Amino acid sequence: MVQPRRTKILATMGPATDRVGVLESLIDAGVNAFRCNMSHGSHEEHQGRVDHVQKYTKEKNLTVGILVDLQGPEIRLGEFTEGSIELVGGASFILDTTMDETQGTQERVGLTYKDLPKDVRVDDYLLLDDGCLQLKVTGVSDTEVACKVIIGGTLSGKKGLNRKGGGLTADALTKSDEVDIKYAIQRLNADYIAPSFVKNGDDIRRVRKLINNAGGHAHIIAKIETALAIDNLHEIIELSDGVMVARGDLGVERDDADLPSLQKMIIQEARSADKIVIVATQMMDSMIHSPVPTRAEVFDVANAVLDGTDVVMLSAETANGDYPLNVIQTMDRVCRRAEQDHRAVLSQHRVGESFERLDESIAMGAMYIANQLGAKCIAALTESGSTPLYMSRISSGVPIYALSTHPETRRRVSLYRGVFPIVHEVGPNKQVRFNAEVIEELKNAGAVKAGDILVITKGDLSGDTGGTNALKLVNVK
Repeated sequence: MVQPRRTKILATMGPATDRVGVLESLIDAGVNAFRCNMSHGSHEEHQGRVDHVQKYTKEKNLTVGILVDLQGPEIRLGEFTEGSIELVGGASFILDTTMDETQGTQERVGLTYKDLPKDVRVDDYLLLDDGCLQLKVTGVSDTEVACKVIIGGTLSGKKGLNRKGGGLTADALTKSDEVDIKYAIQRLNADYIAPSFVKNGDDIRRVRKLINNAGGHAHIIAKIETALAIDNLHEIIELSDGVMVARGDLGVERDDADLPSLQKMIIQEARSADKIVIVATQMMDSMIHSPVPTRAEVFDVANAVLDGTDVVMLSAETANGDYPLNVIQTMDRVCRRAEQDHRAVLSQHRVGESFERLDESIAMGAMYIANQLGAKCIAALTESGSTPLYMSRISSGVPIYALSTHPETRRRVSLYRGVFPIVHEVGPNKQVRFNAEVIEELKNAGAVKAGDILVITKGDLSGDTGGTNALKLVNVK
């Protein structure tokens, strides 16, 4: 059996994946989870794509997770009557909160965020279209922000707006987001919800409450894309189930030269807190229209793997690109090659620290034994997925198989680095008889063969969440 890829791939669905056979080909090529971007498309379009994924994975007996990415506050310009304008360096330009959002001119434009004048001061810098254009604030009234063009260029409607250094006070959760969360839980059966532009722990608490009110148990991936999120990173990580390094908007609010060190810091802090981490934005951007990546993109993906990310994410590359299958195949190849580097299997996680939970102690012990003994793999019988999550925080070349009776747990672990879900069946007495049954399930998955050494972790009874309390070593016959 080919060694499974430990770093997971999250691909965004969109018009490109609606083409006949594309979603199936991406799943077959190794996509671990799909992203629904609620900034684009209708509920019906997202529903059709999720249904398509669920139907195919059921037919193939595969596990693929679903992440719903919330739109968040849309701080965007209005539209121009001529479609676009040309901003010239040194020229004056006005952002007008009272102006019709469809009637922008060469001199001024409306915008969706009506509180902008309250958030900016003279000499602030405003960045448009992911920082491609830059304005300097020269005057502020109750309804207008007067600017001077510093970096000009072509400007079309509905482009995003950021304040350099952050500080815009728009609420992270909109009414539209609240509707989308309920739909994601009750109709899309989402495994993960990713709120945009979070600033502090209160934003995470609100999302958790909305998920619970909708009757769901989806985990929360906090998108780190504001300067305030960096300031409150420890609290956000503590309250979330994982984080996303959303480098697009983060690179606008913070100097883009800060991004490499910020990415490494976020990954390290998340893993130290036993949370998963996703690296996103422009990872294979040139492959939207090219069948091959740039060398810089290859380095970017490989470095994210070496930094210890759980997941690498694709956006427009698969949602709107010309070569979605090529992108997945390329990313798979780059991740696998990076995982062969000795730095990808070295870990100091929890070295010298004490453990408070039995299941975490068992998880750490299993990883140590498996690495030192040369075990073929680890089989973690799990209800919630917490034990394999603890295991996955240790960089290792030993595959971790999460055997669970619960489909939602198997989908959730699809984003854990080095963890691979397997359907587990439990006997009618609910007592886990794990030798013959577990080995048979692993053999059927191609994970072990006769002569292999296997490490198994389990609890006394199935249905006991957090009850992992036993470790066993098995010579496969």
